[in-house]
Amino acid sequence: MFEILVLLCSGTFLLFFLLKNKRPHNFPPGPMPAPLFGNMLQLNLKNPLVDLNKISKRYGKVYSLYFGRNLTVLLHGYEAVKEILINRGADYAGRPQGLLVNDITEYRGISMVTYGTHWKEHRCFTLSTLRDFGLGKKLMESKILTEATHLIESLEKQEGHAIYVHVLLENAVSNVVCSVILGLRFDYDNKLFHKMIELLNDSTKLVNGPWGMLYDALPFIRSLRLPFRRAISNKDNMKDFFRSFVKQHRKNWVPGHPQDYIDCYFEEMEKHKNNNESTFDENSLLLNLIDLFSAGTETSAITIRWTLLYLMRYPDVQARCHKEIDCILGSKEQISYEDRHAMPYMLAVIHESQRMGDVAPLGIFHAALKDTQLFGYTIPKGTTLIPNLSSVLHDDTQWKFPHEFNPSNFLNEKGEFVKPDAFVPFSAGPRMCLGEALARMELFLFLTTLLRRFEVIWPETCGAPDLTPLYGITQEPQKYKMKLKSRKN
Repeated sequence: MFEILVLLCSGTFLLFFLLKNKRPHNFPPGPMPAPLFGNMLQLNLKNPLVDLNKISKRYGKVYSLYFGRNLTVLLHGYEAVKEILINRGADYAGRPQGLLVNDITEYRGISMVTYGTHWKEHRCFTLSTLRDFGLGKKLMESKILTEATHLIESLEKQEGHAIYVHVLLENAVSNVVCSVILGLRFDYDNKLFHKMIELLNDSTKLVNGPWGMLYDALPFIRSLRLPFRRAISNKDNMKDFFRSFVKQHRKNWVPGHPQDYIDCYFEEMEKHKNNNESTFDENSLLLNLIDLFSAGTETSAITIRWTLLYLMRYPDVQARCHKEIDCILGSKEQISYEDRHAMPYMLAVIHESQRMGDVAPLGIFHAALKDTQLFGYTIPKGTTLIPNLSSVLHDDTQWKFPHEFNPSNFLNEKGEFVKPDAFVPFSAGPRMCLGEALARMELFLFLTTLLRRFEVIWPETCGAPDLTPLYGITQEPQKYKMKLKSRKN
C-alpha cells in the first residue's frame, strides 16, 4: 500500500512538473528540464560555455533553457546577438528581476537597474559627469599616465624576480576610477583599499558561480545560511567604505565647485530636493559608487593580465610590439593616447587579447520590455535573454582566425588597424558599457607604458603558460607569475 502511495505521489508530481514547465506556444526550443533544477544539471557550472555551444548546435541560434523555474532565451552567434542588442535594442533593454544581483544592487545603480526613469537619469548624469572630469580627454589621459608611473615604480623594485602582478594591476586600474569618483588615489599598500577589491572579487565569483545560479533558480533556499549570502554582506561592507567618503565630502563640499563625482551628485540632489519623486538620493549615490568602482576595476585589470599572458606565450608578437613602440615613440618623453593612430599592431594585439580573453562571455542579461517576435518566435514581456558574447567573439563567419590568438584578425592587407562589427566585448546598443571609452584609453596607455619600459618573460620554473580561463561574470586567466627585464637602454 505504501509503495502504491509513493508511486501515485511521484506520478502526480511529475505530471504537475511537466505541465508547469511546458514551454509557451511558439517559444524558442530547448532540452527537457529536470524537476526543480531545470536544465542546470545539463551544464558544467564551472564553465558552461562548451555545453551552451553544444545545445546551440542542436536547437539553433535562438534556444531556451530552464534555470530552476525561470525560462530563459539564449542567443548564439553574431546575427542573433546583434538583433537583440542593436537592431531591436530598445525592445530588450530591460534587466531580469528577482536575482541575486538585484538583491546586491538593491535594484539601483547603473549597470543592473532595469530600463526606466532611474536608469535613464542616472546613466545620463554619470556619462555627463565622467565627460566633465576628462573621459576621452587629456585630463583623463593625464590621470592614467600618472597612475602608470606609480605602477612602473612598483614593478621596478621587483625586476628580475618571478612575481604575481594581478594585485598591482587591480590597484592601478582601480585608482584611475577612484580619482574620478572620490577625487583621490590610494597607496598600493593601503589595507582597506585591498579589502574592498577582495570583497568585489569574492562577490563576482559568487554571483556567476554555482551558488549564484542556485540562488536565482531556487527561491526557497534564499533564507538559508549558504555562501551566496556573503555577496550581500560584502555589498554592505562596501557601502560602509564609500559612506565614509560621502560624509567627508559633505563637510568639504562647496556648491558650484565640484571636485569629483560625489560633489556633482550632491549638486544633482540639490536640484531635485523639492521633488518627492526624485531618483537622486544618498543610497543611490552609494550604489552608484560601488557600480563604478566595480566596473572600473575588474574588466580592464583582467584584460591587461590576459594581454601580458599572451605576450609571454607568443614572444614574437611581443617583439613586434616593442619594435613598433620604439619606432613611433623614439626618444619622446611621454606617450600620448593620440599615438595609437600610428601604432596599428599594438592596437591589434590589445583588441585580440580582449577577443580571446573573452572577459565578459555572457555579458549582462537582458529582459524583454514588451511582447515581441524574435526570428519567428514569440517572446513574452519580462522574458530574460542572454546574449552569448563569447559566441560572437569566436564566430566562424566573422573572423579570419576565430579560435586562435592572431592579431591579424584586426589588420587588413595593408597592415592597417580595422575593427570588425563582431568585436563586442563591451556589449552593444542602449545598454553597452558606459566605461568603454575609459577602458580603451587605459588599456592602450598602461600596456604601451609597460612594454616600453619592460620585456615580460614567462619564468622557466613555472612550466608552460596555461591559457585555460576561470569562468565567471568576468572571465579571468589563471593566476600566474611573470618576470620583468628592463628595456631602459
